Formats: sequence, structure tokens, C-alpha cells
Amino acid sequence: MSKSFYLTTTLPYVNAKPHVGFALEIIQADVIARYHELNGEEVFFNTGTDEHGKKIYEKALEEGKNPQQYTDEYAQKFDDLKTSLNLSYNHFIRTTNPHHKAAAQELWNRCLSNGYIKKGIYKSKYCVGCELEKTDSDLVDGNCPLHPTKVIELIEEENYFFKFSDPRIQKALLSHIDKYPDFVLPIHRQKEIRNFVEGGLQDFSISRLKDKMPWGVEVPNDPKHVMYVWFDALTNYISTLGWPENEAEFEKYWGTKDNPRAIQIAGKDNLRQQASMWQAMLFAGDLPLTRQILIHGFITSGGQKMSKSLGNVIDPLEYSEKYGRDALRYYLLAKVSPFEDSDFTQEKFEEVYKSDLQNGLGNLVARVSTLCSKAGIGNITADETIDQSLITNLDNYQFDSALEHIWSKIRLVDQTLSTDKPWKIEDVSELAEAMRPSAKNIVNIAHSLRPFMPETAEKIRTLFGEDKIVKGESLFPRLG
Repeated sequence: MSKSFYLTTTLPYVNAKPHVGFALEIIQADVIARYHELNGEEVFFNTGTDEHGKKIYEKALEEGKNPQQYTDEYAQKFDDLKTSLNLSYNHFIRTTNPHHKAAAQELWNRCLSNGYIKKGIYKSKYCVGCELEKTDSDLVDGNCPLHPTKVIELIEEENYFFKFSDPRIQKALLSHIDKYPDFVLPIHRQKEIRNFVEGGLQDFSISRLKDKMPWGVEVPNDPKHVMYVWFDALTNYISTLGWPENEAEFEKYWGTKDNPRAIQIAGKDNLRQQASMWQAMLFAGDLPLTRQILIHGFITSGGQKMSKSLGNVIDPLEYSEKYGRDALRYYLLAKVSPFEDSDFTQEKFEEVYKSDLQNGLGNLVARVSTLCSKAGIGNITADETIDQSLITNLDNYQFDSALEHIWSKIRLVDQTLSTDKPWKIEDVSELAEAMRPSAKNIVNIAHSLRPFMPETAEKIRTLFGEDKIVKGESLFPRLG
């Protein structure tokens, strides 16, 4: 029986087209999912769209559309990433899906019946951009540092609250952190979330008055309120599994309290929501907590935060179309840190494209295939194994180190050719004997590349697996 594996990204808001930060997240997740699939595991790879909340409601009205029409259009833009970025996810959930709404209401009812929801007066400074309440310490000069152009709203109204301050929650979260030292990666994020939990947790609002913000999941048995967007959206990680009806599917992939299985990936601005708020909701609903959460950094451009006014926004779809899907995947995996902030400019991207792809892998495949064609050899197959160094890197989510390891093999084959100079061999049989090791190395490299650059890997495998190798078209065309 094959082992099951569950992985999910966060769900991006559908108030704007996909940005490079989410492209990084979902491509990282795609590599993990493909790696586990290559290991023979039964993979449940989830992504989707977060479609409720005030800023989406306001954006829809701004465009003169009803919210459902607006979210339908933008959800499709995100689902189109499957083709644009060559992704392998097999589940795409929308939070406007009727089953998801019912699941969110069921989790609400369980948290309520277990004593973790109360009613009270909500007084808060609120950032619409984050869809989160803010304390004075979160603000810089009275503004949210992540959304400095958004006016901080002062809210005072009757809401439902999640009893985050309940001592049972703090105890459960700290116990989970102690039990799994790699619950949050990188390890300094684990320390950060531990410090946050130890510092004392504050109750947070989980509803809004429907007459002020009608676009949300209705609170069970109280039609005057809709759920706060985070409570609704976070539930997607389990509603996508058919929870609560499909208990077998839920346990198979999400796991049990004694054997949690779920892996989540998120940006560092989502750390508290994913590693403490969501875990508290699971605990309050008497459900298993997440096994592991991977936290990646931000992407800057020229050392600055991306913004339209600065003209430094990186559009992943434009890069995918112009340079190729695998070229974008390679840069985001090889040149962007798996866990820390990294920089991305067109100049850096094109430099890497020329050195690593065009003059590196692409040129090597062209040289080897040309000589193999001259020698009349073919039917070269991979060893179908991944070496231990690559396994270690992937098990630790070190995508950049994994690709550097593969590129070291590319450089080694290139150096061998330069030293041996097989193009000087005139005898065809001698040339064939000389080229078989390099051809074998190329297909083994292609096999290792399958999780990272699946399109390129398949092109190489097809080219070298033919009865007679012929020089194929350039893997990475020259830039105009």
C-alpha cells in the first residue's frame, strides 16, 4: 500500500492577479509534491483561492461587479497558473464553494460547543490590507508597515470572539512545538512562534456584522453575523479533504492526533495565522494539528519592496511566457532562498538565464546530443534513482542547494568533454564508446531535474531515449 502525503499552499486573495511571491510559494510546493510522487507516494496537493472579506467586497464594488462574479473571474486567473507555471496540484478549492462554507460552519459549531467562542464588543484598529486587527506596536507612524497607504480603521461593534487566551490553547500549542522541533521551518521561525505563544495570547474577533460587511460565510444560528475571513479561509485546509463527512480521507492525509501528517507552506507574513491561530482553531475543534509549516521569505526587486509606482513589479506570468516556464522555475528555486528574503531583477534573471541555462545546461545537451548523433547511439536510459545528496537537500527543503548539486554535475560533464575532446575522434565506434558515459550522465541529470524543471527533464529524456539521438532544438533560446 502506497504512503499518503498531504501538502497545501496558502490561499491567495482574489483581489489582484497572481504575484511573484505566490509563484515562489506554489513552485516550491510543486517541487515537494513531485518529489514525493516520484517516491511512489499518493500525493494530495491542495491550493485554491480565498474569496471572502472586506477588501474583496470593496474591490468588486469598485469594478462594478457583484462579489461572486468578481471572484469567479479572479479564481480562474489563479487556476490558470497550473498551465502557466507547469504545476501538478490535484485539488483547487474556492472558499465560496458550498461544501467549504458548510465545513467552516461545522468547525465553528465544534469550537463553540467546546467553549472556545464567546460574544463581546470588538474595539480595534484594523488593517483592511492584512484583514487583521493591529496593536499600536504593529503600526509605524500610525500605519500598517505592509500596507502604508491603507487607512487604519477604528472598529467598535458586537462580534464573536475566539478565546485564544484560554490557557488550554497555550498549553496545547507549546506541547506541539516541544513534540515536533521542526514543526515550523526555518528553526528561527519556530523560536519566533514559541516566543509569541509564551508571551500570552489575546482573544481575536471571528465575525463581522452582516449589514456592514455582507460578503462572508454566515455564522451558524445568527444571520446578523458573517465569519471573519481568516476563520472561514483557514478551514479550507481540511474542507478540501471532504471534512467533516469523509473521515477516512481526512485521516488518510491529514492524520490523527498521535500521527499528524499535513504539511503547509506559507510566507513569513502568515506565520502567526498559520502556526498559532489555525492550530488553536484545530485544537478547539478537537482535530489533529498540522505536522509541519514551511515559511518562506519575501521577494524584493533591486533591494526594494515591489510597487507599481516604483516600476519594479515582477509579473511571473510575463516571465513564464517570455523566457519559458522552467527558466522561471529555475530562478525562483536556485537563486531565491528557500526561507529568507531574496532579490529579483530582470538583469539578474537574464544573467542567470544566459550562464546557467543557455550556456550551461542547454549548451551541454546540444554538444552531447550532436556528438551522440554523429556516433549513432541512442536508447540511453536513466538509473531511475536520485543520489543521497539530492534526497537530503529535498528532505530539508533546500531547493537552492539541490540545484547547485545538480549543476555541479553539469559542470563536471562539461569539464570532462573539454578535457577528453571527443569531437576529435574520427572512428565512429570509438566515438560511441567515448560518448556513452556523458550521455548516461545527461539522462541521470534529467531524472534529477524532474521535480524542479519537469518540462526540460522530459525533453532531455525523450531526446536521449530515442533509437538514435539527434540534436534537438535549443532548450533555452538565445535572448533577443
